[in-house]
Amino acid sequence: MMSIDLAEVAQAKGIKYFLISYTDLFGSQRAKLVPASAIAEMQKNGAGFAGFATWLDMTPADPDLFAVPDPESFIQVPWKKELGWLAADLWMAGKPVAASPRNALKAQIARAAELGYQLKTGVECEFFLISSDGSTISDGADTQVKPCYDEQALMRRYDVITEICDAMLELGWKPYQNDHEDANGQFEMNWHYDDALVTADRMAFFKFLTKSVAEKHGYRATFMPKPFVNLTGNGCHIHLSMWQGDVNAFEAGDDISPLAKHFIGGLLHSAPAMAAITNPTVNSYKRINAPRTNSGATWSPNSVTWTGNNRTHMIRVPEPNRLELRLADGAVNPYLLPAVALAAGIDGIINARDPGPRLDINMYTEGEKVGNVPKLPLNLLDAIRALESNAVLGEALGPLVPSYLKLKHAEWNEYTRHLTDWERATTLDC
Repeated sequence: MMSIDLAEVAQAKGIKYFLISYTDLFGSQRAKLVPASAIAEMQKNGAGFAGFATWLDMTPADPDLFAVPDPESFIQVPWKKELGWLAADLWMAGKPVAASPRNALKAQIARAAELGYQLKTGVECEFFLISSDGSTISDGADTQVKPCYDEQALMRRYDVITEICDAMLELGWKPYQNDHEDANGQFEMNWHYDDALVTADRMAFFKFLTKSVAEKHGYRATFMPKPFVNLTGNGCHIHLSMWQGDVNAFEAGDDISPLAKHFIGGLLHSAPAMAAITNPTVNSYKRINAPRTNSGATWSPNSVTWTGNNRTHMIRVPEPNRLELRLADGAVNPYLLPAVALAAGIDGIINARDPGPRLDINMYTEGEKVGNVPKLPLNLLDAIRALESNAVLGEALGPLVPSYLKLKHAEWNEYTRHLTDWERATTLDC
């Protein structure tokens, strides 16, 4: 890392300040704003934080947490050129914090490398542009029953979408398409796939970028899984492929390779447990177990199945060079998403897990005809319990899992103590 001198980068690019940023276990972005004059010290020793003050399994008795910036992740912020953004790795008492998202992903990448593979990923980040108070979508004219790809609604938000896309073009991410998605007020922006860590860092920055540009235009961007009950939720589909050098190990002519099928087998085997991480909020289960929306489809799975080019299953194989995991939603942690997928996929490869024959039916309309198909968890508690009992992910992710479970149990308990209007409306006269 020290081969890139951040102080020299600052001088060459006119950087006055750096955001040293890390993502905690709940996916929240944390940062310190550091003047360029202090970046050399920060590059060496990291920026100090009180770890317990963020969503990490720490207490006030723990020593300082240090976020050591990764110079390879440097981004000159397009809308504020004097600012540099850096993803950071977490250290405490001279050791990497294993129960932290970016470190957990790097550990799984190292496991794959030991087997001779590199994971490459691409993500599809869906978001809503809503009013600044969060009460409604930002565009009152966006009312079509089937609004997906709506040209007029897309162009009414041209200034926002193109400013975000221009930033990605400037950063060299190779964005290639932007569209109005299946819900009113919803959008998706796609950029080129890359190494799993590179994509995760870009996803973390993309959320910061999108929210910042939306605020600049007087709106608010939300990645919440299901912000409106009658509209399609925000997914975060991830495309996965394993590589050996320049060779895509998932591709075998017109079909996917046995390796890819074993990877799928691993994903299917651990899917209910993965959901605790890929679908990490109470609200998440209003997306994957949703009834039909206004547009006629949820665009999300509810069962543990795989298929070819068919969007009604959890895993889709659109082409023989990759697979698409459609489980995750917009609340997913940018680093834990590829980490958990890779951990499950490696288990599938090592144990040659058989995914069984692919299903080519419409799972939304014919799923009940298929017997013995595992269902995804109905709520966050079911997912937490599935993760608790899953040895594959527990062993692969190590201390991160008990820390994550501890915090998620606390979140679930807080939720159950909340009294809703629905409860009062349906129970006051019992």
